[in-house]
Amino acid sequence: MNVVRIAIAGFGGVGRATANLLLARRERYRQVYGADIRLVAVCGSRSGLADASGLEAERLDALEPDLSGPAFIEASGADILIEAGPSDFRTGGPGLAYIRSALSAGRDAIVISKGALVHSGPELLALARSSGAMLKLSGAAAAALPTIDLLEHSLKGCEVLEIEGILNATTNYLLDAMMNRNLGFDEALRRAQAGGFAEADPRNDTEGWDTASKLILIANFGLDADLTMDELVVEGIQSVVAHDLETWRKQRLVPKLVGSLIRTDAATRAAVGVRTYPATDPLAHVSGKNKAIRITTDAMGETIAIGSGTEPLATAAAALKDLEHILTARAVRSTGVSGGKE
Repeated sequence: MNVVRIAIAGFGGVGRATANLLLARRERYRQVYGADIRLVAVCGSRSGLADASGLEAERLDALEPDLSGPAFIEASGADILIEAGPSDFRTGGPGLAYIRSALSAGRDAIVISKGALVHSGPELLALARSSGAMLKLSGAAAAALPTIDLLEHSLKGCEVLEIEGILNATTNYLLDAMMNRNLGFDEALRRAQAGGFAEADPRNDTEGWDTASKLILIANFGLDADLTMDELVVEGIQSVVAHDLETWRKQRLVPKLVGSLIRTDAATRAAVGVRTYPATDPLAHVSGKNKAIRITTDAMGETIAIGSGTEPLATAAAALKDLEHILTARAVRSTGVSGGKE
């Protein structure tokens, strides 16, 4: 049986959920892919743990200080890196150093945090191509909602003309609460924070930057575009006021924070902002913490996907979907036939 060693960098809620789900699915990996999956290292910003024979779930609460950083992951002998640290698209850190190290060494990388991919996507793609490593990012590009998978598999061969995405669950929840409960932005946000539906500092979500980051990843990794944050017009929901809400109610329109992309022969144009939809539009019915994407192509018309999931489990599952794609590709390379028994 083929031994595959996994390391996880970034061990907050998502990293831990990924580790636990990975360990729970080991028997599946044995049966479907003939792979003995071993979690050989985990680390946060200041502590970590490694064991070449594999870590079990009960040991993951006893991380040791000063075991962290790309060199620690390198020394673990991992074959695949799962990067799940904090995300900063302005600097790429802290995940950028881990991903660079892995790809440069030919180690496959599954990336959950968006920052490094937005900041240095072309560089990381070039590293992966030159070393032969695989770079996967379902967890970063809207997690449980399939986005890049649709472009790479379901719509393969079609020309993508337009994309509209409700890509941020927090803002969708807030707009829903503001429209249907007569709440102002500040009160809706306070309730969302009290209920655990919004971060203590929600600006990355409410100002549109999270949606913009996901849109860039979908464009650059799914469509081979070369968009940067400077090329996007980004507006959030913080400026929505009572008059806006009342007008939309009277007009029977439903507001959504949408990342949009239009492709023509001349250019690719992308923006983030509030759009309104009539009740007859499927996107008007994407409520609460759900997310959605609509992709319009030349030959297949409109394809719409709507998804939601309990976090952080849904993001962990998206990352491990990428792992199964990698295991399949590895089986094909080693045997020359399609891997897996499904």
